[in-house]
Amino acid sequence: MTAEKDQQPTSGKISHLKLIGPLVTPYRRYIGIALLLLALGAAANLAIPVAFKQMIDLGFSAENKDTLSYYFVVVLLVSSAMVIFTSLRYFWVSWIGQKVVTDLRKKVYEQVMKQSALFFESTKTGEILSRINTDTTLVETVVGSTFSIALRSAVTFIGAVVMMVVSSHKLAGYIALMIPLVVLPIVVVGRKIQKLSKIEQDRIADSSAMATETINAIATVQAYAQETKENNAFSGAINKAFEASVDSIRMTTIMSIIVGLVIFGGIVTVLWLGATDVINGLMTAGTLSQFVMYAIMAATSTGALTTVWSELKKAAGALERIVELMNTQPDIVDTPEVTELTVPIIGNLSLKQVQFAYPSRPERAVLNDLNLEVPAGQTIAVVGPSGAGKSTLFQLLMRFYEPQSGDIYLDGKNIKDYRIQDLRAQFALVAQDVTIFSTTASLNIAYGIDQATEQQIKKAAQLAHADEFITQLESGYDTYLGERGVRLSGGQAQRLSIARAIITEPPVLLLDEATSALDAASERLVQEALSDIMKDRTTLVIAHRLATVRQADSIVVMDQGCIVAQGRHEELLESSPLYCELARLQFSG
Repeated sequence: MTAEKDQQPTSGKISHLKLIGPLVTPYRRYIGIALLLLALGAAANLAIPVAFKQMIDLGFSAENKDTLSYYFVVVLLVSSAMVIFTSLRYFWVSWIGQKVVTDLRKKVYEQVMKQSALFFESTKTGEILSRINTDTTLVETVVGSTFSIALRSAVTFIGAVVMMVVSSHKLAGYIALMIPLVVLPIVVVGRKIQKLSKIEQDRIADSSAMATETINAIATVQAYAQETKENNAFSGAINKAFEASVDSIRMTTIMSIIVGLVIFGGIVTVLWLGATDVINGLMTAGTLSQFVMYAIMAATSTGALTTVWSELKKAAGALERIVELMNTQPDIVDTPEVTELTVPIIGNLSLKQVQFAYPSRPERAVLNDLNLEVPAGQTIAVVGPSGAGKSTLFQLLMRFYEPQSGDIYLDGKNIKDYRIQDLRAQFALVAQDVTIFSTTASLNIAYGIDQATEQQIKKAAQLAHADEFITQLESGYDTYLGERGVRLSGGQAQRLSIARAIITEPPVLLLDEATSALDAASERLVQEALSDIMKDRTTLVIAHRLATVRQADSIVVMDQGCIVAQGRHEELLESSPLYCELARLQFSG
């Protein structure tokens, strides 16, 4: 699923609702309870007109007082039972709906977590969130409400029709003639509602994606005083969602009007015919009243089913979008031959004739026939101009992307032969753009391992020179750091990310210009922390500062996806014109 694909209209099918089946299967027992309550409630509801028939035919006279009282008590008891059964059914059906949508959101989220970098490169965050929240809410409405109404209405309709036939074959026959007039608009207009509902969900997703992107970049928006521009853009997007929603509502309204006019016009006609039979002595007044009550039940149920059909069409559109996501398979997966890692990784890295271009830009090669050997325990610095392929190298090592040709080895084994989780666990990445989660300092440090002890967390923080500022926070290690770590300075956030890398004790450390955006004081502290954890550990560092380059065992100079030189700092100053220029521009002063 890509952003481009989301703009292409697709036709939702009511058959997509069958996908709800596996979601409700684990709750068969509760569904059975709900169905039993549904049957009891419907039976109680259908029994009420029979009691009223007896009362009407009996007549409201003094001599029938005791018998009438008996029937009124029966009506009260039956009505009370109907209320109790209906309320209990509502509880269980709503409970099932909440459980199903909870399970569905988990499945959708797990599916998103499996996707590769290509998916997130081409899909907006807001679009993903719309799948997880808005679309699944529509499914919850179907399971927790719409299906319940549909079953209740269907059972009531069938029961009412049977009792109408029992009450009067003649009048029931007249009613039957109206059925095609009711079904036809439901089918025709329902198809249009289905398409409009899909468009409506797409427009809502567009506005959600726009809001997410703007809020994440709020500092930039405000810095450039573009609030009005963004407000206008969002207003345009949300207005499109409103217009799509109104189109869907309009079609639903049209269908309700047509069905309603046909149903109640037919009932009035049948009433007139029935009244004529009563006058002619062919039917009792009680029988006619009973028939009318059942006809009203059938009409009300039909109206409810009309609305239900509209809701099911909307849910089918939402499910189509969810199915689209659930059917999106990651392009990087474990092969069937992979086995679980059983021996410790030493950290030998080897790249052989690696050729790579990003899938979104296949015509532009980022790495060209790259060959590189990184012995275990050594620090290799990678330098080069912007666009040389340095950061891409890290992404390939961790299998965020696959090279179009060539192979990458870790300890002599092709990285494709490791389980993805095992492979990535061998690396710790410290990037220039730090990710801080909106939780505590302690949980941020322990993010990479399960059940870290307080001692492990504190030791990692001390090695990263982060303990000194963490202990000064109001709640120490339990201090909430805010959205994306807004309460930390750049240097503090970077040291916290280093502590996160340290605690995992990775065989291979990847440093992507980890100090380039820091001030001199913060850089010194971060550099000290990095120097400590780089000892005796395989380290690849995209270098920006002279200090890091000079400490490296070897420096790799990249340009246009190729390695153009390799050696020590002093050697490269003499042998590589590109390195000399980089040193002059980036490392002088």
